[in-house]
Amino acid sequence: YPSGNLAIIVTRERDQLICIVQEDELRTPKIRALFQSDGRSTCYYPNGDEWINMSIQGGQYLDQAGNRVRRWMWPTLSPGPHVPLSPIFISLNRHVGVRILAQDKIFVSFLAMGRQAKLNMGTKVQASAASQLPPPTRLGEDELLLLAFRVRILQLFDRMRGCLNFPSSEQWNKMQPPTYLMTQAVKILELCMAADISDELRSSIRAIVNA
Repeated sequence: YPSGNLAIIVTRERDQLICIVQEDELRTPKIRALFQSDGRSTCYYPNGDEWINMSIQGGQYLDQAGNRVRRWMWPTLSPGPHVPLSPIFISLNRHVGVRILAQDKIFVSFLAMGRQAKLNMGTKVQASAASQLPPPTRLGEDELLLLAFRVRILQLFDRMRGCLNFPSSEQWNKMQPPTYLMTQAVKILELCMAADISDELRSSIRAIVNA
């Protein structure tokens, strides 16, 4: 961002690429969007609520009250009707926008100081490949809370290390948390969406990892 804060991170974990869009914040920036090369993607409202969720089957668009506004299915090689996608464009903030045109055409655009960068985070996952994917892991309330507190504690330890390394300045405040911590936070949020838990607990866990 023009402020110097990190906006977009692209990293590799095992055999897939992960793109993380962060909010323009100095300390513990909130995650605004996550795109994975296995076909799963999620965009979040500024308050952390889910905005758009996509999988290898299709996607859904939610309003800020959590109501589903739109739902679609990706066309696949399998026969039968499917719900088509009308192009979607959202602005995560004044610098980052997301345009969804097709499963393999999901563009993340970054515009600042007259210059633009565009990333295509779409992927083409066929139905045959989708059927081989394992079912998502579903954890209980206690397990999710423990995972969230673990990430929070690691975040605090990382901040303490930064303070010790720069005791006489505020440079440590500008340091971004390690990529593996951000990835773990995103995974916990994904597990929360798949788990059968209350909205109140889901919000509490989101607040813990984004504190």
